Amino acid sequence: MCPLNHNQKSRFLSERRDGWQGSLRIVCKEHRVPRFPITLAALFAIALLPAFGAEDGYNGGQPTNPKDLKGKKIVLADVPKLIGIGYFAATTKGEAEAAAELTKKGLPTEVTTDAPTEAAIQKQIEYIDNDISKGVDGILFASNDPTAISPVLRKALKAGIHVIGYDAESEPDAREWFIQQATPDGIAKALVDSTVAEVGKQADIGIVTSSLTAPNQNAWIAEIKKYISAQGLGLNIVAILPSEEDQQKAFQACGDIIKAHPTVKGIIGLSSVAFPGAADAITHANLIGKVACTGLSTPNQMKPFVKSGCVKSVVLWNPVDLGYAAVYAMRAAVDGKLKPGDTELEAGRLGKLKLINGSQFLLGPPFVFNKDNIDQFDF
Repeated sequence: MCPLNHNQKSRFLSERRDGWQGSLRIVCKEHRVPRFPITLAALFAIALLPAFGAEDGYNGGQPTNPKDLKGKKIVLADVPKLIGIGYFAATTKGEAEAAAELTKKGLPTEVTTDAPTEAAIQKQIEYIDNDISKGVDGILFASNDPTAISPVLRKALKAGIHVIGYDAESEPDAREWFIQQATPDGIAKALVDSTVAEVGKQADIGIVTSSLTAPNQNAWIAEIKKYISAQGLGLNIVAILPSEEDQQKAFQACGDIIKAHPTVKGIIGLSSVAFPGAADAITHANLIGKVACTGLSTPNQMKPFVKSGCVKSVVLWNPVDLGYAAVYAMRAAVDGKLKPGDTELEAGRLGKLKLINGSQFLLGPPFVFNKDNIDQFDF
């Protein structure tokens, strides 16, 4: 049975969690979203942007007269795209792990995660503005819109607050550093190769994205088109529809593509919400084996679809590691151990992350989960 049944009512990860470890605090507010559950422990959601600006030379911003907090306790605010979906529950988990480790090392680090329950940029801006007013020491963010979010992040820098991005970019000068989960061309290659393995080199395909303004998805779509052309493939993208970070809308979008384009042989889901929603639509339409479905999501969320045969490949990185790396970058920036011109980031258990342009560090290449390995992972 697939977990996204229209006759069921459930909630996307609704939980309030207040935990203390040393001086670490993580808070996720309780809220409900109807119909579609997302596993609390496992997730992933998506957002990434190709580099703005030069690929050589630091191109990030810097806080104005920040407090000297080297080795002292720092209070951080994490404002992801939204809360209540598994992906950002996973990044929050990674942030908690990093903060706990740093606290044990004598570098007290407190992180609070709070954000809108929908991917609305204006609401996200309000949360960041409130954090600035509270006088936090640092802001972590994953943006819903790279341009719209940048003025409030610059305001934070001007107030002396450190700013680190992850998952979805802003304009570079609006933050100090960004943790890039994978390069757009690497993700595009993995998605297209997985699709070709199922539908062949010539076929009509559709894409269900998160939103038409999401920087990561737009970057991936551009690279998908580029890779298809470079490889001389006959993959024809007949439709690109948004799901607005809503699995029911993703279900509907996939159904609309299939209905409008009955020749479609494959669907690519470009977020942890879009992918399971699309797979659910294919399952309910009894098209398993007739319409292939691949995309980006966490292994736990996609295991039922992999086991049913609806999905053969799940492309991902570890969102827990993404949040973990972001906190290590923040701590290093606050302590003066990460400065413009540096080319490596010491990121705890992840080792050294490499600079891939002026101010972005690469988490690593994407990984493909399938029926042979997916049960080895639990997130």
